[in-house]
Amino acid sequence: MGKKGGSSAGKAKSNKGEASEGGAKSGKLKAANAIKVRHILCEKHSKCMEALAKLTQENMRFDKVAEVYSEDKAKAGGSLGWMVRGSMVGAFQDAAFALQPSSCDSPIITNPPIKTQHGYHIIMVEDRK
Repeated sequence: MGKKGGSSAGKAKSNKGEASEGGAKSGKLKAANAIKVRHILCEKHSKCMEALAKLTQENMRFDKVAEVYSEDKAKAGGSLGWMVRGSMVGAFQDAAFALQPSSCDSPIITNPPIKTQHGYHIIMVEDRK
C-alpha cells in the first residue's frame, strides 16, 4: 500500500499522448463540458494519411498542415474554437474528449484518423473547461 513510486511511473507513461483508463488518480483527464479543438478534415483516406505523415514524420505544425490539407471551413489552422458536448458527431466527439490538451508545435492527435460521415479527421485539443 505504501508504494507511491509506482503511481509516478504511471504518470510518466500517460504523458505519451493517448488517454487511457490506467492512472485513474492524477493521469486521468478532468471532466470537461467544452474543448477548444482543431482538426484536419479530408474526404479521401489517402490525403488524410499524407497529412498525418507531415505531422508525425516531418514534425510540421498542426495549424500549417491544416491550412494545406483540410477540406472544410476551418482553414484558420483547422480551428473549430470552443465546442460543447453534443455539438459534434459521435465518433468525433468521443475521440476529441479523450485527447489530452496540446499545442500546434507538439500536437497530441488522433492516430489513426477518425472516420465520420464528413470524411476523415485528424483531431487535436488545445484546451478543456
